[in-house]
Amino acid sequence: MSKRRRNQKRRPPATKPQRLLGQVRLPNETLWFVLVNVLDYLMTYIVLYTSHRQGSPLQHALVESNPVAAYFINHWGPLKGLLGFKLGMVVAICLITQRIALRQPRTAKFVLNFGTLVTSLVVIYSLSLLLRAYR
Repeated sequence: MSKRRRNQKRRPPATKPQRLLGQVRLPNETLWFVLVNVLDYLMTYIVLYTSHRQGSPLQHALVESNPVAAYFINHWGPLKGLLGFKLGMVVAICLITQRIALRQPRTAKFVLNFGTLVTSLVVIYSLSLLLRAYR
């Protein structure tokens, strides 16, 4: 055995989830991206629910503008359809950026931060719609 190998610290054996998933890269950026998307899901659901309620100031005034999301909502309802669509998109983007981060961490960080920024703007817009409707 070479000197280099003897002097290296032994790592504890990896647990099963660590072997399957590896280490999460860019954990802070990924967490913010997921949290903002959860807020987006909640705000979108509230806006859609409010716009379809009787006597609401938003009654039938708002619909989902994303045609792919609208397809899921129309076929599986606002709760399950929207959740399935958002969850699928967030998981796909997180997996893709984790893969990108293996070779280009700055690019992956940019994608996650940009996605967080854009989704934050959508959350703010949804909140402004609700606030304007109930003034």
